[in-house]
Amino acid sequence: MPKLTKVPFQILVALDQLINTLLGGWADETLSARCWRKRANKHWNKARCIIDALFFWQKDHCKTAYESEQQRLHLPLSLREVPPK
Repeated sequence: MPKLTKVPFQILVALDQLINTLLGGWADETLSARCWRKRANKHWNKARCIIDALFFWQKDHCKTAYESEQQRLHLPLSLREVPPK
C-alpha cells in the first residue's frame, strides 16, 4: 500500500477500534471483527448484517475482518509472527 493511502487507512482502523472499545470491546479489535466473532448472538448478527451491507462491495466484510485480525494482517510485517513461548 503506498504511503499516502496508508495513513488515512490506519486512521480509519484506529477510529473503528476506538468505537469498538467504547462499546465495551477489545481495544485492538475492529467492530466488524467483533460482529463476526459474536454472530451467534442475534443482536451482534444483526449488526454484522448492517455492516456487511454498508461495505456492499466487499463480500463477507465482517468475516474477512475477523480473519485478518486472526492472521495479524493489520500489523507491520516485522510484528506479524508470534514469538515462540
